[in-house]
Amino acid sequence: LREAQELGFKTAIHEQNAYPGVTTKMLSENADYVMLAMPEAKKYLKLKNPPVITGNPVRTELLSITKEQARKKLGFDDRPMILSFGGSLGARHINEAVTELIKRHNGTHKFYHIHGTGKTGYDTMLENLKDINLSEEISVREYINDMDVCMAAADLVICRAGAITLSELQAMGKPSILIPSPYVAENHQFHNAMTLKKNGAAEVIEESELSGQSLINKVEYMIENKPRLSDMGKAARAHAIIDANERIYQVIMKLYTQA
Repeated sequence: LREAQELGFKTAIHEQNAYPGVTTKMLSENADYVMLAMPEAKKYLKLKNPPVITGNPVRTELLSITKEQARKKLGFDDRPMILSFGGSLGARHINEAVTELIKRHNGTHKFYHIHGTGKTGYDTMLENLKDINLSEEISVREYINDMDVCMAAADLVICRAGAITLSELQAMGKPSILIPSPYVAENHQFHNAMTLKKNGAAEVIEESELSGQSLINKVEYMIENKPRLSDMGKAARAHAIIDANERIYQVIMKLYTQA
């Protein structure tokens, strides 16, 4: 792309995070169109033209099922449901904290909980839970293969703060507890998470502050405060961009017609 710019070709780039990466910073000065998923990224860039706010593309299947349909498919009644996951490879600290959360509410029958451990955490988590008989409301899985159903059914989502995941949470209007990964370039997940927190759509626990007790405290406060959950869900949805594909397509077509 840098060579294309030097040769005089029209160029467009897309930044999916709230804090732009090195490549975006390098290329944005000479790009004809800079597409941003989050407006907050603008302040970190030098641009020759105003940015185009496009959002991030989200999977269409996430928008094709209602909460009621999803809960019926899972066989759930009207008790609250928590969905938690750390990614396909797993996140050890999240698994450890969620283990303590499960031990805390197992057998209370107050709410449902589906947790995805990821590839590296499944056996360890089951070993750590072997001394309790998991109630039927709790499901510990290696992978969540029906994420569209589980997310649609959820009242609260606990997860990392990757850009696409956050766009999906917003599109589905889900309140969340975000635990940004500190192991990513330029700590961009923290910036992503703070964007949702600033908008009133999420609570944030940094990994350095994550423990079983800190997660339990946050979850219990939120689950027991239904008006707060409702407001957070509405705030998430209010900042969603669900036509990102079309917005990006329109920019590309402009680029094509100007070439």
